[in-house]
Amino acid sequence: MPGIVPHRHCVVCGKAIEPDRQVCSEECEKILNKERKRQRNFMIFMFVILLLLLLFMWLPYISK
Repeated sequence: MPGIVPHRHCVVCGKAIEPDRQVCSEECEKILNKERKRQRNFMIFMFVILLLLLLFMWLPYISK
């Protein structure tokens, strides 16, 4: 399309940015890193819960 400069949008706030960048500012980068850390911690927590659940399910069979 004529007149539209190649660009992307910030994954945090949605502002138009250069195509080679992912976020528009340091503040958005901090927010993105904080969200990634939160998601990583949640996945680790869910994995531990799953392992504990499996352990409790198998415990009666192991202790025989």
